[in-house]
Amino acid sequence: MKYKARLRSRISNLKDQKNPDLRRNVLCGNISAQRIASMTAEEMASAELKQIREALTKESIREHQLSKVGGTETDMFVCSKCHGKNCTYTQVQTRSADEPMTTFVLCNGCGNRWKFC
Repeated sequence: MKYKARLRSRISNLKDQKNPDLRRNVLCGNISAQRIASMTAEEMASAELKQIREALTKESIREHQLSKVGGTETDMFVCSKCHGKNCTYTQVQTRSADEPMTTFVLCNGCGNRWKFC
């Protein structure tokens, strides 16, 4: 079954109207039969498809990075890493009610995070 899937992938990429470079390189002999047999889908993709995949990858990385969850922007705190004052803070009651609230601070400049009570 793996053989058929790989063969279908090669045929599909060679027939792709948006990928004339691959077809031309195979016909001219710039890409050997052994090489086309071992190429991955990413290697055979057209320049347009490579750009789309790269953009999707970057977008996915951006979406999965830690997002800012609310908070209040302030310049009251100084970052120990970059010494910037552009910060966002959130206060949360993490211990018992008679204890002070814990303040979580995020430096918007470098991404450094710290907390204090």
